[in-house]
Amino acid sequence: MAKELIMKATTVEQAKAKIAAAFGVEEDRVTFEVLQQPQKKTLGLFGGADAEVRGKLAEKDPAEAAKAFLSKVLEKMGVVGATVTARVENETCVLAIEGEDLGFIIGRRGETLDALQYLTGLVANRVDNSYYRISIDIGNYREKREQTLEALAKRIGEKAAKTGRRTSLEPMNPYERRIIHTAVQEIEGATSFSVGSDAARHVVIAPSDDNPMKNNSRPRRRRGNGGNRANGASRRSEGERTVGAAPEHIERPVRRERTPRDADVVAPNRPVRQFVPRSNPLPMADGATPQKTESERENSASLYGRIDL
Repeated sequence: MAKELIMKATTVEQAKAKIAAAFGVEEDRVTFEVLQQPQKKTLGLFGGADAEVRGKLAEKDPAEAAKAFLSKVLEKMGVVGATVTARVENETCVLAIEGEDLGFIIGRRGETLDALQYLTGLVANRVDNSYYRISIDIGNYREKREQTLEALAKRIGEKAAKTGRRTSLEPMNPYERRIIHTAVQEIEGATSFSVGSDAARHVVIAPSDDNPMKNNSRPRRRRGNGGNRANGASRRSEGERTVGAAPEHIERPVRRERTPRDADVVAPNRPVRQFVPRSNPLPMADGATPQKTESERENSASLYGRIDL
């Protein structure tokens, strides 16, 4: 798109409006220069000329565009009394937000702040259609977060170099993953790499290839009966002796021989229970006291015995 146009119109104001419409912006973003004032015709018939105006599109600073966009977004979010200042550090525009009760703008582990930074960067890059790095900070949160990640990377890296085991960290954005990789590079015997895709991409800290503990680390034992049975079966299959195993020769107690089913059952000799009269027994017809007698069923008591009532 051209950054300079010359338009003619009956009046200067109409020429300016035509130039702004051609650029597709408001008139305050265009610098105007009047080349010729309009001239009226003599006696309304002879001579006369239209106004001629040159318009130049003012180049907008990407930092100013980002600042204006962020201020408008904060206003829509209901933030009151917050100020946004822009400064350039190492080819990066840092937008610092100052105010009170701004914790909700940071969000959980900086997720909301990262989203605002991404949108603001898109606005800044559209000014010149080129990459312009934007960073948003609140109360030195970026610096504190960087220190926390560096301490985490050193602690996990030293553990990986000592034990030979790898550890997966939580998903992070590219900026935070870069901090982890830079910190792990300074630890001897440890390395780091990223796995996953999109929002699930995270860093894995593991022992390096030249670390002697990489192949000497013991695998974690499985918990539960299933893992123990599997391990025991593998050990027995290899012919190894396990602790607490039963000896090869075990003397078992001799069992008593069972009686065949077709053998004659001999009823045991059981004494006849004597009937004990009650304190007030009922007399019989002949006036005698009733006595207990042995029935035929008692004489042919089987294996299961008898039940006395």
